[in-house]
Amino acid sequence: MSTRTKLWLVPALLYGIFVFWYTDFSGPLSDNEVDQFVATMKANGSEPETIAFIQKFARQDSGRQFLMVNNIDMNESPPNVEGAEPGESASKLMGRYMAHMIPALLARACHPVLMGSAVYPTMDLVGIEGAEDWDQAALFRYRSRRALLEIVTNPAFNGKHHFKTAALDKTIAYPIETSLYLGDPRLLLGLILLALTALVDGWRLSRRQLNN
Repeated sequence: MSTRTKLWLVPALLYGIFVFWYTDFSGPLSDNEVDQFVATMKANGSEPETIAFIQKFARQDSGRQFLMVNNIDMNESPPNVEGAEPGESASKLMGRYMAHMIPALLARACHPVLMGSAVYPTMDLVGIEGAEDWDQAALFRYRSRRALLEIVTNPAFNGKHHFKTAALDKTIAYPIETSLYLGDPRLLLGLILLALTALVDGWRLSRRQLNN
C-alpha cells in the first residue's frame, strides 16, 4: 500500500468510525421496543397521560436524528427540594440536573448544539400569553428517539428531573427534524478532514516535484 493511499485511508477510517457511532442505523423504533419502553415507564410509576404521550411520539418515529428546542425562564426564587441544599439558586439546581443529563447524552452521541442568554424580551409573539420574557434558549441534538427514550425511562432520570422543574419558572421544549442543518458534525468533520488531508497530500506532492 502506497504512502498516499495510507494518507487518505486513515482519515476515511476515522470518519467512518465517527459516523457509525454518531448515527443511529437501527431505523424507526419497532413495536416491541416501544412496548418495552412503555413497560419500563409503568414500572417507574409514570403517569398514564405521560406514558400515552411518549408512546405516541415513539410510534411515530422516523428513525432520524432530531433537535430539541428549549426556551427557558429560570425561577428567581426556587423552592427547597429533596437532595439539594436549602436556598439553592435555580442555576445550581439546573446544574444538578445537567450533571446527570450531560453524561447520559454524550454516551448516546447526543449533545448541546447551542446555548445562549436572552438579551431582550420577545420581539414577535402571536397567540401565546405570558411568553414575553425568557432567560435562555438551547438546542440539543438527539441521535434518535430511541436515544431519548433510553434516557428518560432510566430510573435515575426520575431522581434528577425534580431539580429541573424546581429551577424553572416556565419552559417550552419541542422536537424538530431538520431540513437544513449546516452545523451537523458529520458534515463539519468531513469537510475538515478532507481539507487537511488534501493540504498534506498537496504539500507532499509539491515536495516531491521540488526534489525531482
